[in-house]
Amino acid sequence: MQAFVQPGEKRRRLFMAVIGVVTCALSVGFFKQAAFGTDPFQCLCNGIDLSVPSISFGTLYVIICGVLLCAMLLIDKHYLGVATLINLFLTGYIAQFSQWTIQSIFGDPTMAMRIVYLVIGVVVMCFASAMYFTADLGVSTYDFIALHIAKVQNKVPFRFVRIGTDLICVLIGLILGYMPGVGTIITAFFMGPLITVFNEKCAKPFLKAAPRMSQRANG
Repeated sequence: MQAFVQPGEKRRRLFMAVIGVVTCALSVGFFKQAAFGTDPFQCLCNGIDLSVPSISFGTLYVIICGVLLCAMLLIDKHYLGVATLINLFLTGYIAQFSQWTIQSIFGDPTMAMRIVYLVIGVVVMCFASAMYFTADLGVSTYDFIALHIAKVQNKVPFRFVRIGTDLICVLIGLILGYMPGVGTIITAFFMGPLITVFNEKCAKPFLKAAPRMSQRANG
């Protein structure tokens, strides 16, 4: 049972959840435009897609997310919230718009621009993930896996659990015939640690500022 949450903190949590998920989706556009490979979960989905050519990728992606959503409902409903719904229904469209916008403004990227896009994609994705994780108003069906494992076993820090789940996705995708790119490997090793850094340095301080601001307003 969660303690009473002040209205100011509730608004801040909602802001963090929505902005975090939307920004995360925007970062996917940079990641795709960099063309250095997909993120680990997409690597897994692409590998499964190669093994099930009779189903379109879009339909297959919905099925995979649906299976993970059912697991979330059965195992721990706490992680289901507004951020989960935004991830399920809007992330793909926002990412597509982001990639289209970057392409329209900057055109075909040079190698240097692709590297910049990759850095922006990874850093922004980790920052955004930390924001909506800390908001505690739901997570994506894939993010749920590492968060739940870290919560249950309570011995290995989240950053290492996330590296493990990401590497498993990459390995399964590779076994199924999808070749990961350098961006996939970088993401697999650095997302967990970077999310932890942004969580401690940015997300938690931002959230804790809400009660203080509320006290000043009432004082």
